[in-house]
Parts: sequence; structure tokens; C-alpha cells
Amino acid sequence: MPWGCAITVGDLGEFGVIQRISGRLPRTAAVLLGPGDDAAILKAPDGRVVVSTDLLIEGRHFRRDWSSGYDIGRKAAAQNLSDIVAMGADPTALVVGLGLPADVGADWVDALTDGFRDECDLVGATVAGGDIARSETVVLGVTALGDLGGRSPVTRSGARPGDVVAVAGRLGYAAAGLALLGAGVTGGSPDLVTLLEAHRRPRPPYPCGPRAALLGATAMLDVSDGLLQDLGHVADASGVAVELDAAALRVPQALSVAARDLGADPLEWVLTGGDDHALAATFPPEVRLPPEWTRIGVVAEGRGVRVGGQTWTRGGWDHFRA
Repeated sequence: MPWGCAITVGDLGEFGVIQRISGRLPRTAAVLLGPGDDAAILKAPDGRVVVSTDLLIEGRHFRRDWSSGYDIGRKAAAQNLSDIVAMGADPTALVVGLGLPADVGADWVDALTDGFRDECDLVGATVAGGDIARSETVVLGVTALGDLGGRSPVTRSGARPGDVVAVAGRLGYAAAGLALLGAGVTGGSPDLVTLLEAHRRPRPPYPCGPRAALLGATAMLDVSDGLLQDLGHVADASGVAVELDAAALRVPQALSVAARDLGADPLEWVLTGGDDHALAATFPPEVRLPPEWTRIGVVAEGRGVRVGGQTWTRGGWDHFRA
């Protein structure tokens, strides 16, 4: 290799990349056997394992010219860890399948690995293993695992008429950031930078999931495809209607600033924007909500989702229509 040339994954080869990645990852107490064998071994003290998986494809779910390797690692981990806490469980580990072009720099893979590591650190999890193959674009297949700690899982099908609907976390930030990037905005005021960073690195309210389970949440999910669409899944699974209070759907200043600059409706980002990985849940009416949760509506008899008494088309993300 010529002096001064950057090392690529093609230079390292498959096992060199695996060794490089493994050396940057810690082992947590939940991992009995980590990378290096045909399979990892994890503790399952509850006797049940919560599993979720996602596929991220370059050009479809992320762009390397918009996000660094570190950003992509944080985002890929976050969206999977959020699915676990949305069941009321504690994340324990991720397993990652990674497709890479041969010319990807080894330092980019280091940054990706560090992103996974640092996001997992927020919940006490780690990457326990995975696989690597050559591909034409960067592809990430991420499987998250979690433990219920003796709690009952919180599914989408338990909402009952009279329950309160609440959200924890941010809504619309990542969608606004994506719109800014699509318009060629890569910096600017602190408000715009906040939105750009929200697209690159979501901030799921991880502790709120297991705490909601302990509070008696009757249904819960991760808001990944838009509030209306995802609450529509709760309504369908539970056989109820969700009535949202338009006045409770606050539009933060940052969204208003971006909407003014782009000529957009900020409420649409709040209602249909995904990728913030907020949590939406229903609670019995007698539950006193912690400050992390904001009441935005109620569960009623009927079907579908209404905002201020009006039926909205759900909008949100659809992989085969977007």
C-alpha cells in the first residue's frame, strides 16, 4: 500500500474488519460469550427474550454525504433499542449484519462502531456479534434483544375506551431536519442545527418505556413512522378510536422556524414525521403521568384516529410508497 493512503475494508479483509470492530466494543454483564464464535450467548434472566429487527439501506434510510459513520451508528442503534423499550423491556444487546463496499475506509467503520457503542451505552447494552459481507452500498441489518425483568409486555392491543393517550420524547424534529437537508440546508441558527442533528441522531426517551410498563400502560409503541400512522396501529390492534387534542400538540419554536424558511406546515411534521423514536402510550385515566409524558388525547369507542374531532389521513412513512 502506498505511503499515506487510507486503509479500506478491502485492504483489511473480512476477518480483519471483524477483529477491528470487535476490539472497539465492550462486553456487558448480559453477554456471556461475545464475538468470535459461531454464535453469541446472552443471559435471559426473565426466561423470555424480546426481539426486534430493522434493515437500513444506504440511499433509502441514510446518506453518507448527510451523516457521518458515527451518526449512522447512533441512529441504527437507536431505532432498534427504541423498539425494545416500547415493549416495556430493557435492551440487552444488538446483533449487526453489515454489508460494505470494498472502498469504504476503515476509519469510517471505526466511527460507525463507536456510534453503536455509545448509543448502546445509554441503556447498558452492547453489540454482541454479527456478520460482514461485501455489497454495492452500505447495508445494516440490526437485531435488538431485550429482557422484560418479570414485567408483562406492553403491546399495541391493550388500549381501552377511557384511557389517556400520551407521548414521551420529541415529535417532528427528525422530519424537519430531513426536509432541511433535502432543501440543501446544512447549517444555520441553533434551531436549524438542532433539527439537522435530530435527523442524524435521534434521542429516544429510553427510560420512559420500562417505567410506563410499571405505571400500568395498556398499549405502547415507538413512533418511527409518524404519530398518526403509529397511533392508527394501536387503534386497529385494540379495536378503538384515538381522539387527539389539537391544542395539546405543541409546535416547538425550532419547527416553526424551519417551517417558515421552507414554506411548510410544522404541525404536519408533528403528526406525520417519523424517525424521532418518541414513545406513544395509553394509560388508565387514574394514572398520574410523570413529567416526561405529555397527555395528547383519549381513547374512545369507534375506529381510527381523529385530531380535534376531524379524521386525518394517516400520512407517515411507507417503505413501498415513499
